[in-house]
Amino acid sequence: MASTANPTRDDFAALLNESLGGADGGFEGRVVKGTVTALENDLAVIDVGLKSEGRVPLREFAAPGQKADLKVGDEVEVYVDRVENSNGEAMLSRDRARREAAWDKLESEFAENARVEGVIFGRVKGGFTVDLDGAVAFLPGSQVDIRPVRDVTPLMDIPQPFQILKMDRRRGNIVVSRRAILEETRAEQRSGLIQTLSEGQIIEGVVKNITDYGAFVDLGGIDGLLHVTDLSYKRINHPSEMINIGDTVRVQIIRINRDTQRISLGMKQLESDPWEGASAKYPVGAKLSGRVTNITEYGAFVELEPGIEGLVHVSEMSWTKKNVHPGKIVSTSQEVDVIVLEVDAEKRRISLGLKQAISNPWESFAERHPVGSTVEGEVKNATEFGLFIGLDGDVDGMVHMSDIAWGISGEDALNLHRKGEVVTAVVLDVDVEKERISLGMKQLEKGAPAAGAVRGSGINKNETVTVTVLEVRDGGLEVQAGDDGVTGFIKRSDLGRDRDEQRPDRFQVGQKFDAMVIGFDRSKKPNFSVKALQIAEEKAAVAQYGSSDSGASLGDILGEALKAKN
Repeated sequence: MASTANPTRDDFAALLNESLGGADGGFEGRVVKGTVTALENDLAVIDVGLKSEGRVPLREFAAPGQKADLKVGDEVEVYVDRVENSNGEAMLSRDRARREAAWDKLESEFAENARVEGVIFGRVKGGFTVDLDGAVAFLPGSQVDIRPVRDVTPLMDIPQPFQILKMDRRRGNIVVSRRAILEETRAEQRSGLIQTLSEGQIIEGVVKNITDYGAFVDLGGIDGLLHVTDLSYKRINHPSEMINIGDTVRVQIIRINRDTQRISLGMKQLESDPWEGASAKYPVGAKLSGRVTNITEYGAFVELEPGIEGLVHVSEMSWTKKNVHPGKIVSTSQEVDVIVLEVDAEKRRISLGLKQAISNPWESFAERHPVGSTVEGEVKNATEFGLFIGLDGDVDGMVHMSDIAWGISGEDALNLHRKGEVVTAVVLDVDVEKERISLGMKQLEKGAPAAGAVRGSGINKNETVTVTVLEVRDGGLEVQAGDDGVTGFIKRSDLGRDRDEQRPDRFQVGQKFDAMVIGFDRSKKPNFSVKALQIAEEKAAVAQYGSSDSGASLGDILGEALKAKN
């Protein structure tokens, strides 16, 4: 029988397993307490009650950016990774122990939506790493501050609060935000500060940011918007024309929305309103000087004094330039003279006239060119009812198609002229109110009625006139109507009905005879015809004295007609 006083090797093994918690080394994967037995260079030797000690780097016992405060005999918690490695030593980790303890605590705080304290200690892609008392979290760059931060160095290695956005222990992921803490703190400050402010209050603030539509002013923890239209009574294109970032400005609180915590500010409200007494300062009909500040499709704005602008509507810009963009008449910053047309002080509107400040060109034309006077101009445009002639004073006159030439249709008369041609005309009428000038060209033709005579008189188509031979040519005769009338031409074929009568050489210069006006050439000279007159007289005789069908010969009919004529 074996004695219990002398235990066997198996008994020792059983006792060891019992002390270790089982054959699987129950220490592994657990956080245990140990004692520092030695400090060797940058390592701490720790005894956790195993058959061998373990070594842990001193840096694992130090906070980020600090030295380890550790001495022999200190009791510490470490994580047992393995009971024994290839060298027979225990594999211990202080970082892992802190991490496990930290995760337990963080999970509890995350469930309660509580703030946690940590230290930013490193940079990674897209953000930074934060030490949460052993657990490493990710801080996205967008969550560092309320506004983008260019240099995060001053924020590193400093204990500060964070908010956990999400965490996954299985994957070891934690995402935190510093911005959420700042916004919450700022909201608390804003809520408290906004209660101390009131509409109409005058306060000083610092310009923090400038945009196209205004500037944000820090009122001591809460921002207010100073809109560009409330900077000054005068026109401001951009806030930077008046203020800069960092400027201390004196503003008045215009509106406070306590629900949205938005504050509207104004600077011009602290100035005197230039529109007070505007009706007296700018009476209707007054001539003033101003500067063009803005040009639109419907007109131009003219500054009469800082804070007061009037509108020159496009219809009041020029007497003669119609349907033209205002930018082709005036330019920005140009000094112009204007006339006050209307004032509405309540709506802060002044209507101005640019063309009224200069003489009316229609009145000037009527004074220089009374009815009956002769003018010269270029054909600007040809329409279906007449010609528009450019005249001095930058005005246009119109020659109606019926006043272009005698004896031809208006359509034919229009075809006689082209755009760009310089013509001479007589002034028939000037209507200053309607801005119309009526001209006539046919009234200047030789033999035409004098200005003011009844229209339609003179040489007309199908009229019979007495002509005088001026020149005998092979192709016909150059003749003159009357003793001092217009000249025209008779073609060889129009000198008579018979072939023998169509010889020009049977006529002599100075010889007179009757002919019919059969039309006008492109130069408005009449064309005459003896043959057409003969045919017309024959038709008239037949109609008056009978038809050859009744038994009378053509000779009898013509004989009777000649007797009646004599």
